Amino acid sequence: MTSEVIINCRPKDISIALLEDKRLVEYMSEKRSDSTAVGNIYIAKVKKILPALNACFVEVGYEREAFLHYLDLGLHYNKALPYIQNISSGIYKPLEQTRLRQEPDLPKDGKISDILKAGDEIMVQIAKEPISTKGPRLSGELSFAGRNVVLIPFSDKVSVSSKIKNDAERARLKQLVYSIKPKNFGVIIRTVAEGKRASELDTEIKALLKRCHEAFRRAAGTNKRPQLVYEEIGRASALLRDMYNPTFESIYINDKEIASEISNYLHLIAPESKDIVKLYNGEIPIFDNFGVTKQIKSSFGRTVTYRHGAYLIIEHTEALHVVDVNSGNRAKNPDGQEANALEVNMGAADELARQLRLRDMGGIIVVDFIDMTLAEDRQKLYERMNQAMQNDRARHNILPLSKFGLMQITRQRVRPATEVEVEETCPTCGGTGKIRPSLLFVDMLSDKVEAIYNSGMRNFTLHVHPYVYAYIYKGIFSILRKWKLRYKFTVKVIPNQSLGFLEYKFIDKVGNEIPIKEHYDMK
Repeated sequence: MTSEVIINCRPKDISIALLEDKRLVEYMSEKRSDSTAVGNIYIAKVKKILPALNACFVEVGYEREAFLHYLDLGLHYNKALPYIQNISSGIYKPLEQTRLRQEPDLPKDGKISDILKAGDEIMVQIAKEPISTKGPRLSGELSFAGRNVVLIPFSDKVSVSSKIKNDAERARLKQLVYSIKPKNFGVIIRTVAEGKRASELDTEIKALLKRCHEAFRRAAGTNKRPQLVYEEIGRASALLRDMYNPTFESIYINDKEIASEISNYLHLIAPESKDIVKLYNGEIPIFDNFGVTKQIKSSFGRTVTYRHGAYLIIEHTEALHVVDVNSGNRAKNPDGQEANALEVNMGAADELARQLRLRDMGGIIVVDFIDMTLAEDRQKLYERMNQAMQNDRARHNILPLSKFGLMQITRQRVRPATEVEVEETCPTCGGTGKIRPSLLFVDMLSDKVEAIYNSGMRNFTLHVHPYVYAYIYKGIFSILRKWKLRYKFTVKVIPNQSLGFLEYKFIDKVGNEIPIKEHYDMK
């Protein structure tokens, strides 16, 4: 299996698509003004203690107050408290040079009211982003994640990922990290560290230690509360940190600055692969060129069609996701209804595993498969679902089919599920159902080109639907040729699959849309 990452950088947002064997399996999109909050560290104040929940609310700058449970304070809270108090007072000293008192671990059956009170200053890290009506979920156990290791302040323990099965390799890594880790820091060795040399792990630990120093120094240098003191790396780099594997053939990016950033990051975590980053300079939109736009439009929405006319219906609620499997107009299997149901369900398992990753669906997922009477067929489906989800990085648990034919899946939920609205209000009529005559559409485009020409602008591109693009280029004496003869310069026309049939955009030389549309276009 080969993997490709396509990163589409636009003036207002950044979208990232992961393709496995040319098939879209993960998709993320965020506004440039936003950034993922998971991993961010704040120094903040406790707002309210909730004894009944053994938790508290903490103000970290979101619209809704963040939630911190007693069990999320971390076992080493007592050990870290004097150092955090010094930070709050503006006193900073590198943690590895500080002599920490040995304090007992927090008891698991303790009460938060015995530890914190309203007004206390505390350093916390966001573990889950705000979801629906809930504020962020916090953790008092700070961590700095890298590609191969995770650095944990105020701990001395070295842990090895349970996915590394070789006992000799586990012992080697543990002994190696104990010899190079800084004082007063613990380390979690991630799965991808298997087989890594001491120099690679040492370089990464030093880079993470530098980030920790910067966070604590910033916390000591401000009196503002709450205050962001450490911001997780960008979405594109975080994606590579968590997902990179040797099967990555290429990473295509249409932005020179971000391409350079990712190339530098790859040089740090995988020097042998830094050359796979490629800058895309094509005129056709990058997602259109790699077939991502079409897959996005066909993979999101309430109904998702897959093999031979069968389809899934996916509904989202506050507490869970419900998936219904339908055979649709699929031709019957000559071996009978049971064989037909098994075949449809097997295809549904593959598509569902892809949808869970693609939409980043978390929490409880209930799947209503087509009923099967044979126990061995139900077992085959259960095994197929487990196999299909092997590449899913999120923690998950799958239960066998119940007597009602339902499969229950739980999947780690860190951020809200990705929703892409594939059904949109018609951009040419604004939902009124009335537009100007289609025959006059190209004439209207000619008027727009003339208006831009008269404004003195010469370097711009016109994005239109591929069908309109073909019409503009039609014939020896095409419309595009007429424009060139009339205005004495070449108008660049780009086919864009993300646009509606009679939708268009004029883009200037720096990638911003030229505001040329007028209300009468939709009448």
